[in-house]
Amino acid sequence: MPFKRSWRKPFFAVWTSQAFSLLGSGLVSFALIWFLTEETGSESVLALGALFTLLPKVLLSPFAGSFVDRFNRRQVMLVTDGIVALLTLFLFILFRTGHVQIWHIFTLNFLRSLGGTFQQPAMQASTALMVPKEHLTRVGGMNRILSGLLTIAVPPAGALLISLFAIETVLLIDVVTALAAIGILMVTQIPQPERPLDGAAGKAGLWQETRQGIRYVYQHPSLFYVVMTCTLANIFLGPALAFKPLLVTQIFHGGAMELSTMSSITGLGIIAGGLIMGSWTGIRRKLVVSGLGWAGVGVCYIVIACLHGSTFAALLVFSFGAGLSSSVGGATLDAYYQATVRPELQGRVFAVLLMLDNLTVPLGLVLAAVLGSRVPLRIWFILVGASHAILGIGWQFSKRIRQAEDPVLADNAR
Repeated sequence: MPFKRSWRKPFFAVWTSQAFSLLGSGLVSFALIWFLTEETGSESVLALGALFTLLPKVLLSPFAGSFVDRFNRRQVMLVTDGIVALLTLFLFILFRTGHVQIWHIFTLNFLRSLGGTFQQPAMQASTALMVPKEHLTRVGGMNRILSGLLTIAVPPAGALLISLFAIETVLLIDVVTALAAIGILMVTQIPQPERPLDGAAGKAGLWQETRQGIRYVYQHPSLFYVVMTCTLANIFLGPALAFKPLLVTQIFHGGAMELSTMSSITGLGIIAGGLIMGSWTGIRRKLVVSGLGWAGVGVCYIVIACLHGSTFAALLVFSFGAGLSSSVGGATLDAYYQATVRPELQGRVFAVLLMLDNLTVPLGLVLAAVLGSRVPLRIWFILVGASHAILGIGWQFSKRIRQAEDPVLADNAR
């Protein structure tokens, strides 16, 4: 069905401006990570940098959606985009005057991430109000494609910019894209839902919904087993992701362009895995297939940890494999949750899952920051590989996994 002009123009104006704003933010993130890598070469510094960026999501992501429901979504996006622009401009001034310190980057990354934690659900909620229901799936597909394209495009674009210009130029690009997004929002009307409950009732309902999600997961043993094994396997994922710049520089003797190439190849693997799962219908044993995906991730990370520094091409091959395998594992795991959890409880259960995902990564980063260089760099990649390989292989032989997908038990869970 063709798009209707009545909603197409305002929605795509907002969507496009927000996409460019995400591009600007991604370029800044890449540039700052590379700056920390070159200035310090420290595992602890990179771990702390990633930790400060993730903390707002850990603390507030389960509640951010309910928060934005209580306010005008357009105003929430205007405020958050404005805050991000001001913070980036302040960081630009610090770099320009030569006064920037590591703690400045940590603090401003925390505050920038805080704005993004509220901006994303505000945009998602606005999409549901601006787009007809019959087109939401199409828009959702566009969002997934955008995510994959940003994963591929940001690293090489960031590497090119910091090789040609000072980091201040990258910061100004983010300011400009944020201001453009603000300008579009100021002239675009976004429908708003009916006024929510009063503040006291809203807070009580929010806490009660979170408790219901936790209770539901805990009361279904097979679901609880799946969630907890995934949570434990993810603890070492944060350090491995944060230390990829050091992997490239210290082991493979590369620079920003090599790091960007590896990140883009991983993004291609993620997109390839998504295309495979999109064409593969009727998967009966979703957790078995998901386990195979996670086992593939584990094997790829273990091989990467063992590669010789002169085999950069092999690093790219196994980075592609890790991206593809993670896409297979994640897509089938999400499908299992959607097929098992009662529809009226999925929102709050998914909030609990998101909270656990966001919690495990900082725990691993804290561990990495404490241990720092006392643990060899390759060991972190072996740990994340081993944990995912054990998870994936263990699921193939687990009685609880078989029970989790038993049709009778699944019906009872629902």
